[in-house]
Amino acid sequence: MRKTGQLSASFRDPSGFLFTDNGTLYRQINRVYSLDYARLMDSGLYAKLVKANLLIPHSETDQLPGRADAVFKVIQPERVAFISYPYEWSFSQLKDAALATLSIQKRALKLDMSLKDASAYNIQFVRGKATLIDTLSFEIYKEGEPWVAYKQFCQHFLAPLALMAYRDVRLSQLLRVYIDGVPLDLVSRLLPAKTKFNFGLLTHIHIHAGAQKRYSDKVTAPRKGGLSKQALTGLIESLESTIKKLTWKPAGTEWGDYYENTNYTDSAFEHKKQLVKEWSVEKKPTLVWDLGGNTGVFSREAASSGAFTISFDIDPAAVEQNYRTVKTKKDQNILPLVLDLTNPSPALGWDNSERDSFGTRGPVDMVLALAVIHHLAISNNVPLPQLAEFFASHCRRWLVIEFVPKSDSQVQKLLASREDIFPNYTREGFESAFSSSFIIQRSESVRDSERTIFLMEARQ
Repeated sequence: MRKTGQLSASFRDPSGFLFTDNGTLYRQINRVYSLDYARLMDSGLYAKLVKANLLIPHSETDQLPGRADAVFKVIQPERVAFISYPYEWSFSQLKDAALATLSIQKRALKLDMSLKDASAYNIQFVRGKATLIDTLSFEIYKEGEPWVAYKQFCQHFLAPLALMAYRDVRLSQLLRVYIDGVPLDLVSRLLPAKTKFNFGLLTHIHIHAGAQKRYSDKVTAPRKGGLSKQALTGLIESLESTIKKLTWKPAGTEWGDYYENTNYTDSAFEHKKQLVKEWSVEKKPTLVWDLGGNTGVFSREAASSGAFTISFDIDPAAVEQNYRTVKTKKDQNILPLVLDLTNPSPALGWDNSERDSFGTRGPVDMVLALAVIHHLAISNNVPLPQLAEFFASHCRRWLVIEFVPKSDSQVQKLLASREDIFPNYTREGFESAFSSSFIIQRSESVRDSERTIFLMEARQ
């Protein structure tokens, strides 16, 4: 029986929409977009962007449409291994996504096209690089018209990047609150006064915010003549220069230098890496979540088996370092993301269905939970049975999990400033709690430590 459905996030653009048919992803292109699509393909822009890894490739197909009344074509885009969102990205990920968007716009203008959307949600990280996934974001360029996506670009990219660089990197989480981009008037008030001496930030945030306020009750802002292509290119280059100058150094956080301060010996560290790699090679997972991945050391051991590995961590400094390593090593199957396991990404947007929650993007073949249980159980008071249920809900098959006993120096640090109210936090209590959801296949004591790593299989 044929099962079809339009994606809940794909409803705003009259040009078309994404839908699935028996699990395969398609994009319907409506007749209203036929001229723009023809220009995209015939101009060579599509081919150039795909070759540069800036646009997701697709193939045209004879697939039945999702809605026959408006259809022009149906295409099958390459499916992204994991959909992430801007509020889950590190500073450099958001910066690279911004620069990719501007590079696409510059290339489009040369071939008389322009981006009508500059949403951060249109960018995903594919094979390690920021890539546009919305084929319908382009329109035929009309001489003299302004860039319709200018405000959106500033709110989705420039504004949060400026706040992260000049105030606090954690302000990226404003993108969770303002799903359509951080309001420029708010950003203008939050930024330090010295940013008004930065020409790019003065122009694209402070003055732009003031203009928005002045014309907020008007249907359109007054225009003093048209904007030439040369002037529009200058605007894009100004944005590009401004963003390139924004920097943030990942330092001074608790977990960014975790591996330098851990109580592991070199022997224990290498043994742990060996176990993760061996079990990943043996079980051959397609998709792995490393929950508490820090800078991605163990994520890379899982990824070396061929699995696409999402390396989650709460600390933006650790995720930033991880992403920089991805770029340096040209890793294609590791995606570092910022995530607080005690407050994971919720479902957001219209009807709470535009942006998927962390949980609905799983379950996955294998979950790694290394040196994270004691933080959840002791620092955050999450009982072991609830932790077992949590991991069971996200793990389709295999769980590689590390138990750190109370006698471990890292746990002792957690208990130093609080009462020990965790009588069940023992190896026996841990195994009992997890046995209800998992079958313990193996347990290995980590060399030169009191820790144990378990390989568990989810009960079906």
